[in-house]
Amino acid sequence: MTRFTQAELEAARDRLVPDVVADGLSVLFCGINPGLMTAATGHHFARPGNRFWPVLHLSGFTPKLMKPAEQGELLSYGLGITNVVARASARADELSAEEYREGGQVLASKLTGWKPRWLAVLGVTAYRTAFDDRRAQVGPQERMFGDTRVWVLPNPSGLNAHWTAATMAEEFGRLREAARG
Repeated sequence: MTRFTQAELEAARDRLVPDVVADGLSVLFCGINPGLMTAATGHHFARPGNRFWPVLHLSGFTPKLMKPAEQGELLSYGLGITNVVARASARADELSAEEYREGGQVLASKLTGWKPRWLAVLGVTAYRTAFDDRRAQVGPQERMFGDTRVWVLPNPSGLNAHWTAATMAEEFGRLREAARG
């Protein structure tokens, strides 16, 4: 893994991380926003300690444990990645409620073109703020964007101590089963 100095990571704040997306995906995973390591590498969920890639594999979405640099392979499994907010930050708590709401509006408009079957938002607080749904819980939501159904998943950040990799994999697995149906 490439090592970055703090100055290099800070300089990455202004870099946009491209979505991994194609029309008609089975599941489009939606992170909160890129972390500095993601912005520096251009690979989603690149910070060591982020559990997205291990949980994706443990839940059965991918047949192997993928590395962030292999994110393009997700498309062959009918999966993709985007973010609610495009701006990179060291921590999600650096984002304003307005950024979440604006990001939610941008995401909703993108979904009408991409038309994934499921949008999987990674973080209940991000979902609640972006889409003004204070009562949302982890799991399937009633809200839809056109024909796209919504599932809120736990945030895979290593800072989220409320969920273990095993319990996250169970929830991801519930979505995987729903996406098959």
